[in-house]
Amino acid sequence: MGAIFQLMAFGLGLLSAFLLVVATCTDCWMVNADDSLEVSLKCRGLWRECVTNVQDGIRTCDQYDSILADHPLKIVVTRALLIAADILAGSALVMLLLGLDCIKFLKDAPRIKLQMCYAGGFTLGLGSVLGMVGSVWYAVDVYVERATLVLHNVFLGIHYNFGWSCWLGMIGSTGCFLASVMLTCCLYLFTGQS
Repeated sequence: MGAIFQLMAFGLGLLSAFLLVVATCTDCWMVNADDSLEVSLKCRGLWRECVTNVQDGIRTCDQYDSILADHPLKIVVTRALLIAADILAGSALVMLLLGLDCIKFLKDAPRIKLQMCYAGGFTLGLGSVLGMVGSVWYAVDVYVERATLVLHNVFLGIHYNFGWSCWLGMIGSTGCFLASVMLTCCLYLFTGQS
């Protein structure tokens, strides 16, 4: 029962970590909400801004000047938190892989393998918290920016909502957290070891 549970947690962690990496790399964290002409779809990401022409599907992207240039705080914080979350999730998956019962690494030391699963679960949980904080930080900042403009009756011709990359970041972080709970809390119940 414990081996199947470990594989399920590893699969969930792998899928969730993949979603986190995709969210970090993609460029649709903010998408235009009310382009009245519906001629183009504008997405802003952590690394660049892209415009897609709806009629012919041509997409053009502008890279941000430099990683070290002055950027809004939401971009800098979200980049840092998501990169840290990706690194932690990746290292957690390596620990989990080596700690799985079906892997022959340290086959004669089941207690060490179990501790590797616990450590991987803890690391995955830490990565999930960083990813969720980064994603929610960005989403809240987008919402506050839009609410401030609406409150002051300022219309710039375009307003942004959360894009699919932001949602992927939240979903990936939630999945990593669930895998962490499975590995740290529930695995203890199934194995009966401290």
